[in-house]
Amino acid sequence: MIRLDAATVLLQWAAGGLLFCWITTRHREVGLGYGWLLRGTYLLLALGAAAAAVAFDGPPLVAASSLAVALAAGGALVSSVMRKGAGVSGQQAEHDRRSARVAAMTGIERTATVEAEAGPEFDPRLDLVAPVLGAVGLVAAGLDAGSDQLLVVARNLVGAAFLGAITDAMLLGHWYLVQPGLPRRHLHELVRWVQWLWFPEVALLLVPPGMVAVLTGEIDDGWNGILGWTWVMCALTTIGLVLTTRAALKERAYSAVMAATGLLYLAILTAFGTDLVARAVLAG
Repeated sequence: MIRLDAATVLLQWAAGGLLFCWITTRHREVGLGYGWLLRGTYLLLALGAAAAAVAFDGPPLVAASSLAVALAAGGALVSSVMRKGAGVSGQQAEHDRRSARVAAMTGIERTATVEAEAGPEFDPRLDLVAPVLGAVGLVAAGLDAGSDQLLVVARNLVGAAFLGAITDAMLLGHWYLVQPGLPRRHLHELVRWVQWLWFPEVALLLVPPGMVAVLTGEIDDGWNGILGWTWVMCALTTIGLVLTTRAALKERAYSAVMAATGLLYLAILTAFGTDLVARAVLAG
């Protein structure tokens, strides 16, 4: 039912990751380097999706959409670099607020942030262009499935958001090493998104023909049911790790952020297992 090809998977990853890049950058508090890291990474994944679509005779619209995602991500990256002198208003405001608080508590004056150059900041709305273009390709890939097209389209779109959210959460957790004063609410936000998306992700993979048929033996996974139960363990472990991550982030110590990042390392593996194991079995 599902054509599990590299082009669709890479396009999902790129489009979903760039969507949640915007979810974070729109607050104007995360440093510019975080956006550069994500746009550059997903630009390469989108180019890989375009190459795979051409190499394996995928739908032309998938290849075109993947290339458009890469161009849009590249355009946003160039715009951000060109406007780096303007800085990030929220980050600068947070720096000055903390400096003033330290001065009030200790009497030690800290140097204020460097005055930003005149001119507009990077517009985070540019980060929305690539995910929209990617969604077009994911819909096209679903419609090319041949049967149960609406179900495949829904799985493609929700899967993209799910994989993008968990990947960006893990990368943002590492960014706190670069920007330790960054408020935790941004990481909380991405982890909540992963938790919310887990439910439609799993539900859509259970909708017939889905993983229920694999578990009952109606669909042969080729491994005497092992892959079906592997999927169950991946799904349950993912939500367990996400809930544990949320609990870890409630701790006040800075080390809690690093602990949460370590948990997200594991969660990204099981999250990809949740999505890709099911697709591989159902594609057979």
